[in-house]
Amino acid sequence: MQVAFGVLGPVVARDGAGDAIALKGPRHRAVLARLIVARRHVVPVDRLADDLWAEPPRDAVGAVRTFVAALRRALEPERPPRTPARLLVTEGPGYALRAEPGSVDAWRFEQAVTAAATLRPQDALDRLEEALGWWRGFAYAEFSEENWARTERSRLGELRLHAVELRAGARLDLGRAADAVPDLDAHVAEHPWREDAWRLLALALYRTGRQGDALAVLRRARAILAEQLGVDPGPALRRLEADILGQAHHLDPAPPRAADAAKGAAERVWARAATAYDRTVSSGARARLDSTVGLLRNLAVTGGGGLQAAREHRVAAIEAAEELGDAELTARVIGAYDVPAIWTRVDDPRQAARVVAAAERTLAALRPDAHPAARARLLATVALESRGTNSARGPQAARQAEEIARRLDDPALLAFTLNGRFMQTFSRAGLAVDRDAIGAELVALSARNGLTTYEITGHLIRLQARSALADFPAADGHAKAADLLAERHELPLVGVFTDWYAALRLAATGQTPAADAAYRKAAARLAGAGMPGLERGLLPLARLCLRLEGGSIDGEEGGSGGEGTDRDPCEETDWGPYEPWVRPLLLLAAGRRAEAAKALRRLPDPPRDLLLEALWCLAARAAIAVGDREMMARARAELAPAVGELAGAGSGLLTLGPVARYVDELTAALRGGSAARRT
Repeated sequence: MQVAFGVLGPVVARDGAGDAIALKGPRHRAVLARLIVARRHVVPVDRLADDLWAEPPRDAVGAVRTFVAALRRALEPERPPRTPARLLVTEGPGYALRAEPGSVDAWRFEQAVTAAATLRPQDALDRLEEALGWWRGFAYAEFSEENWARTERSRLGELRLHAVELRAGARLDLGRAADAVPDLDAHVAEHPWREDAWRLLALALYRTGRQGDALAVLRRARAILAEQLGVDPGPALRRLEADILGQAHHLDPAPPRAADAAKGAAERVWARAATAYDRTVSSGARARLDSTVGLLRNLAVTGGGGLQAAREHRVAAIEAAEELGDAELTARVIGAYDVPAIWTRVDDPRQAARVVAAAERTLAALRPDAHPAARARLLATVALESRGTNSARGPQAARQAEEIARRLDDPALLAFTLNGRFMQTFSRAGLAVDRDAIGAELVALSARNGLTTYEITGHLIRLQARSALADFPAADGHAKAADLLAERHELPLVGVFTDWYAALRLAATGQTPAADAAYRKAAARLAGAGMPGLERGLLPLARLCLRLEGGSIDGEEGGSGGEGTDRDPCEETDWGPYEPWVRPLLLLAAGRRAEAAKALRRLPDPPRDLLLEALWCLAARAAIAVGDREMMARARAELAPAVGELAGAGSGLLTLGPVARYVDELTAALRGGSAARRT
C-alpha cells in the first residue's frame, strides 16, 4: 500500500485509495510530523521525547514507543505480526520514516518548484499551478509553535512565495499580464517586503496599458519599504521605474510565438475530440480500455507527473481488463504499453511484479490460435518488468519474444522486444559490446520505420555502451542525436539522461569540481521526473565516486569520526538502494574497521543491472582494505570479464575508473601484495 503524507496544511496521511488514515491523538501526529521534517533520517528517541514535551514525563521514551507502535499499525495495517516495518523503521537509537520521495506533498512541491525554473513558460505555469494547489493552509499547521517545525515551516513558506512569483513571471512571459495582476496585488498586500513581487506587479500593470497605475505601485513600494524596513528600493525596482517613465521597448510583451498559437489550436482540437469520444463511445465499451492504454503510453513520455500517473493507471487498466475475462483484450491492454525503457531498476518493484503476474496469467489463458504478436508483446513485457532480478524467466521471455518478432517481420514489435532483450543483458559483467549491438540495431530499425522513441532509446543504449568502453567521442554523438530527436518531438525525459552523461564526461576526464557541480544540476532536473528507481541515492553515489577516484572519502557523504563512535555513518545521507555497498567504506572512513568487515560479510551480490560493475568495485575496495580474501576472490571473478571497461560508466551516469585497475589490485592483494589504497 502506497501511503501519501500531507503537511502543506494540517498533517494527514492517506492510503492507496486516497482515504484518510486515522492517526489517533495529537502526539501521534506530532511524532509523524517530526519524522517527516527529518526527511528520511533517523531521529533518536530521546530527541523525539524532548520535542514532544517541554518537560518530558518520567516514561517519555516508553510513551514515544507506544505512539510509534500505533502509527505503524495505522500506516501498515496488513503487515504480519512480528515482521519488520517497511515504512516507519527502527534504526539504531531512534526511528525514521522511509517515505518515498513523491509521497510527501512538501517534497513534491519542492521538486516541482525546482523543475519549473528549467521549463518553458507554459510547462512551468502548468507545473506551478498544480503544485500551488497542494497547499491546504500553513505548512505543519497544528505545530506552528513547535521549535522543531519552525525552520521547515519558514523554508516551505518562503518557497511558496517564490512559487507564486515564478507563476506570475510565467504568465507575463506568455503574454497574460492581466491574469497576473489580481494574484500579485494580493501577494504584495500580504508580503510587502518582497521587492520582486512589486516589480512583477508594476510590469504586469504596464503591459496591460496601465502606466499610471504601474508608477503608483512603485511609489507605494518605495514608501512601504522606507516605513517598514527603513531601506530604499533596490536597483531592479529603480531601473524598472526609469524604464516605465522612458517607455523602454524591452518592457513591451513579446509577440505570441507561432508554437504557442499552434499549442492553443491543438488544445481546442483535443477538447473537441475528447467530447466527441465521450459522447459516442459508451462508458462500458471495451474500446475504452484499448484507447486508455494508448493515452497512457503517450502520457508516460511527457515527464514527471505524466510518467507516475501512467504507471498507476496502467495497473488499474490491466485489472479492469482481467475482470472482463477476455484474455485477448487483456493481452492488448498489457502489450500496448510499449514505453521504451533505458534504466535497469524498476521504479516500483511491487507494481512491476503485479504486471508480470498478469502477463503470465494472460499468456496461459490465450487460445492456441491467438495471434503470435500478442504473445510476443506479453513476453517482452515480462522481460522488461523483471529487469534487475536474478530470475531465469526474464532472459527466457526476452529470447522468445524476439524470435516471434523476427519471424513476423514487424518493426515496431521487434523494437519492443529488443528493448526487453537489452534489459536482460546483465547476467554478468562486461557485456557492453553486446548492448552496443542491440542499440545499433534499434537505431537503424527505428530510423527506417519512423519509431522515434525507440530510435532515441537506441542512441541512449549506445551512449551507455560506448561510455563503458571509454569511447567518449562516439558517446557524445549519441547524446547529441538523442537530444535533437527529443527536442523535435517534445520528449523532455531524454534530457535527464543526457544531463547526467555530461556530468559523467567531466568526471571521466578528471574535472572533479566541474563534475560535482554538473551532478548537482542534473539531480535537480531529475527531481520530480517521476523516476524514483533512478533518482533515489544516485546523487550521493555519484559524488562518492568522484571522491573515491580522488583517493579518499571526505566531505558530506558520511563524514568521519573516531574509533568507537556511535553515529551511523550512513545516517545523514539517503543512499537509497546503494547503502549496503557504501556502508563498509563509510565505516572504514570513520575508523570502524571491525564493523566494516562485518558489513562486508553480510553484503549481497549486486543486482544484475547497469551499476553491477560499479558496486562490485566498491566491494573490492572495502575487501582489500579489511583483508577479506573471500570477498576479494568473489569480486575478482565477477569483474574479470569487464577488464576492458570503465566501472559504472555503462550507466551513462558515473564512473569508478578502469575495471582492470581493480582486478590488478585484487590479484596483488590475494598474492599478498600491498596494493590496497587509502579508503
